[in-house]
Amino acid sequence: MVLQAQEGRLTAAGVTTSAVRVLVATAVPAERDAVAGAFPGGTSEVRLPGSALLHRTSAGYDLLAAGVGPAPVAAGTATALTAAALEGRPYALVVSAGIAGGFQPMAPVGSVVVADEIIAADLGAETADGFLPVTELGFGTVSHRPPNSLVRVLAPAVGARLGAVLTVSTVTGTAARAAELLARHPRALAEAMEGFGVAEAAAAHAVPVLEIRAVSNPVGPRDRAAWRIGDALAALTEAFGKLAPALESWNPHDHR
Repeated sequence: MVLQAQEGRLTAAGVTTSAVRVLVATAVPAERDAVAGAFPGGTSEVRLPGSALLHRTSAGYDLLAAGVGPAPVAAGTATALTAAALEGRPYALVVSAGIAGGFQPMAPVGSVVVADEIIAADLGAETADGFLPVTELGFGTVSHRPPNSLVRVLAPAVGARLGAVLTVSTVTGTAARAAELLARHPRALAEAMEGFGVAEAAAAHAVPVLEIRAVSNPVGPRDRAAWRIGDALAALTEAFGKLAPALESWNPHDHR
C-alpha cells in the first residue's frame, strides 16, 4: 500500500505527485528491520551522506538507522529531510521508533508507548538547588509535542499507552535516578536516547513528528537478565503493522 494525500486524508491508491512520504528514524539496524518487518514486499536502498535509507516499496516508508543518541539521529534525520525537500518530495511525517526503558508500573515490559510529548530530560545544568532545564537558562527548548490529532488516533489503534517519552544521553541505571526523572516528569512513560534529536530535525523542516517505543526493560537498576529485547522488537513490528491503516483517518495537514 502506498499512502496518498487526497482531499486532506490518507488513502490507499496508486502513486501520484501528492504521495505522502513517511520517514522512520531508529537508532540501530535491528530496530529499523523490526519496522520493515511490518510491511511485505521488497526494499530498495537510497544512499545519503553518511547513511542509507531503506525504502519499503510496498508501503511508501523510508527507514533510517541513524545511530545511538540525540546528536547522530538528529544529523541523519536532517540529512534525509533535506534530501527529500531538494527532490521536491518532502516527507509529511517523521517517526522516531525503537525500543525503550519503561517506567514501572505505567509501561510494563512488552508494552508500546506513543509520545504525546518528547522531552530532552537531561539538557540543562546541575545546580546546588537541583537540575535546571536549558529553557530556564534562557536557551532553546526541551520539549516537542506531536500533533494531538495524530496521537489520539494512533495510540488506541496500535494498542499503545499515551504519555511523555524522555530523551536522555545517559541511560538510567539506578532507582534513585528513575525516581528523580519521574519527580520532574510525572507523566513520563518511557526513556530512550533519540526522540528529541529526531523532533529537533523535524521541527527545523516544519514536519510533524511522532515517537513510538516498545518497552524492553524497566527504567532503573540495570538487570540484563530482565531485558526482553526480542519481545520488544516483535511488539514494534506489530505496532507498525497497525500504524498504516490508522493513518488513513488522519489529516496530514492538521498539526494541532
